[in-house]
Amino acid sequence: MKPKILVTRAIFPKIIEYLSAHFDVEDNQSDEVYNDAELMRRLQGKAGVFANPSHKFASELFNACPDLKAVCTMAVGFNNIDVPAATSAGIMVTNTPDVLNETTADFAWTLMMAAARRVSESERYLRAGQWQKSKYDDLLGRDVHGSTLGIIGMGRIGRAVARRSMGFNMKVVYHNRTRLTPELEVAANHAQYLALNELLRTADHVILVLPYSPAVHHLIGAEQLALMKPTATLVNIARGGIVDDAALIAALKAGQIATAGLDVFENEPALNPEFLTLKNVVLTSHIGSASVSTRDAMAYCAADNLISALSGERPANLLNATAFKS
Repeated sequence: MKPKILVTRAIFPKIIEYLSAHFDVEDNQSDEVYNDAELMRRLQGKAGVFANPSHKFASELFNACPDLKAVCTMAVGFNNIDVPAATSAGIMVTNTPDVLNETTADFAWTLMMAAARRVSESERYLRAGQWQKSKYDDLLGRDVHGSTLGIIGMGRIGRAVARRSMGFNMKVVYHNRTRLTPELEVAANHAQYLALNELLRTADHVILVLPYSPAVHHLIGAEQLALMKPTATLVNIARGGIVDDAALIAALKAGQIATAGLDVFENEPALNPEFLTLKNVVLTSHIGSASVSTRDAMAYCAADNLISALSGERPANLLNATAFKS
């Protein structure tokens, strides 16, 4: 008899077919977002779950689902999963790193350039029929080339962002929990390590690429925004909660920084509605990895992690090694 699994949200039909060769699959192609009680109910008797970041996996759920052996999320971030609680329950947890590095780095640049050059504002201006003639000072933005790029979080995606700066003749400064090796700094366009506050004072464009944890909640708040240049751009492709959204809105309204590009928000998708009133921010709906090939690769990566976990093999992207029982 095949192990039973739950796929918590809609996914490519070919992934359901792929999983069905190994498992008895309960899918959710209607894409209902289960509440906690419904998710717990549907996980009864399931050995594994192909998970989505929209659902929380906490100790209460693990305690109520004694058959559960693996939670495999189709995401890099896993702050929706209580990994220590899963480990205590003997449940493996996996994510999908690496397959989205380059695509997400591309999107960081998309947001940075769109924000700095006021692309969204210009499009709204044009669509509203306001472009009747051109003036010398219409929608003047800030240059990207020749400027200083600050990256907070210098993991694989951060380094991919830095490499792209070479063609723009930019200076790269970065802040990270631990300093990179000299070799990695050279590969990341000779990136210079700075303390966080010094980076914020120095950079013309700041990109957040660090994982979320309670330790970095509101890492960028009113105090940090006050350190930034009034001409600066802030880009968040990391996770909501790293930035204090209310403080950022206040800073954008006051002209404390020039502009922002945001793909993630606190309490998403219920973002702060004040963002929608601002002209000097580019807003996207958490689509940093949303290219056809990358989402395809993420889905297969999560599926392969689940197949390995429930067939007695160590998953390639196991986050809690002590939960694996060979």
